[in-house]
Formats: sequence, C-alpha cells, structure tokens
Amino acid sequence: MALTKKLLAFLLMATLVGVSLGTVHKVGDSAGWTTLGNIDYNQWASSKNFHAGDTIVFEYNNQFHNVKQVTFQDFQSCNGASPIATFTSGSDSITLKRPGHYYFLCGVPGHCEAGQTLDIMVTPASLRPSASPLSAPNYSSSPSSSGSASSPAPLPNPYQSNASSLQVLSVWPALISLAIFVIGFAY
Repeated sequence: MALTKKLLAFLLMATLVGVSLGTVHKVGDSAGWTTLGNIDYNQWASSKNFHAGDTIVFEYNNQFHNVKQVTFQDFQSCNGASPIATFTSGSDSITLKRPGHYYFLCGVPGHCEAGQTLDIMVTPASLRPSASPLSAPNYSSSPSSSGSASSPAPLPNPYQSNASSLQVLSVWPALISLAIFVIGFAY
C-alpha cells in the first residue's frame, strides 16, 4: 500500500512537471538573433506554435544587437526609444506568460528596418496540441513589419506597462512544496 502511494505521488509530480514547463524556442533556430543571412523572423514565428508558459530564447552577439519588447505601434514604426523591456545579455530567456501578441525588435539603428523584428502570437496553454508542434494547427497571425493595410488587426498587447511579466518563471519552489504536501499524505 505504501509503495502504491509513493508511486502515485511520483507519477503526479512527473505529470505536473511536464504540464508546468512549456516548450523552449530558440529565436531564429541555429542562426539566432542577427541581421546576417536575411532571416525572416516572422516567417520563423509562423512555423511555430507559441503557448502561454513557453519560453523564447534570443541568442546574439550583444556587442552588435539587443532585444527590445515594444508596443504594436512602436513595432510598426521600428521605434525602440520607449520599450516595455530591454534585454542585452546576448542569451535572453523570456517566458511568454499570457496569450496575446508579443512584439520584439533590435534597437540598434538600422537593424529593425533591415528586418530584425519578431511578432509572436501566444495562445492559451489549454490549446497546446497533444501531437508534435510541427503537426499542430498554426495560430499565428503576424502583421508584416511594414504595417501594410492587408495585415490582420493586432490583438491588444497586455504587456505595455508590465516588464516584470517577462521574468523567467521559476516553478521549482511550487513543485517542491507540492511534493512535500503529497509525500506527507503518503505516510
């Protein structure tokens, strides 16, 4: 009986870890965040499914690039002067906590205009496909960086004044507390 309870507690924890941790997406895949190679980041994003809880990782040479999260209006005009958040480490992990659009650009002069921009549409975690991400439906509806009239209307950006929402989510304290709680019932 005690072995059954311990096994059940272990399986519950393993399930919670799997559900709690989202997919990690490296922006631009092997190319990273750069102006070299004419990478279309919005095309890259349209081939992915982003869900609340996923993490995007920007890898770049921080002597030549940065990452700025901006509003839709600043995204369309390549204006990084008043960003929601600025990242400069060269390896920035950003957890996408809520559904909606996230807009990013490189704030180095000329880089946004050269196409170093990214519009990510995040869907609720409950819409996470059970199959592999490559076979899942595409929820992306990215406006072009030129802001053409044929682009779909953007969703409101709930992140315009809360840069702290981009901090990496740490689930370990909660999981440890849950494990102690569950194991306590096993005895």
